[in-house]
Amino acid sequence: MKRVVGSPGTWSGMALRLSQCVFAAASVFSLVSGFGYSNYGAFFYLILALILQLMWSSRLAYKDIFSLRNKKDLHTRDNLLFIVTVDWVVAIFMFSGSCASASPTILFLWDVNLCNAYSRLACRQFALSVVLAFITWLLQAASSFSGFWLLISFF
Repeated sequence: MKRVVGSPGTWSGMALRLSQCVFAAASVFSLVSGFGYSNYGAFFYLILALILQLMWSSRLAYKDIFSLRNKKDLHTRDNLLFIVTVDWVVAIFMFSGSCASASPTILFLWDVNLCNAYSRLACRQFALSVVLAFITWLLQAASSFSGFWLLISFF
């Protein structure tokens, strides 16, 4: 049995999942606390992606904690296939949400200077939320690749 860093049922996998939860929650909080986010569909899409990420990562973090506490093995072929498939779907959803919300943020900040014209618009909070969403996606991609690497070792 291979031990891959960040794979399900390991301490590093649990730390990766918990950090995904923390960054996703921070991104949602940063976006929701700003004024004017609900007027743009890209930010709504980002919130949906972050909520999905938060639910999936917390579920797997709980599963990792349970398996570490009870010394259960999560490295079965069917279990890994399910986890890797959902990980990849969530990673693609997170990447598309991050890119979609980065576009209006860049447009507001640098291209049309909308942030200077409307001081109530929380452009810095939008930018912070997008950066945190990209960090969440990087952590999700790392866990996706580690699970995929472990899955292909079965074949």
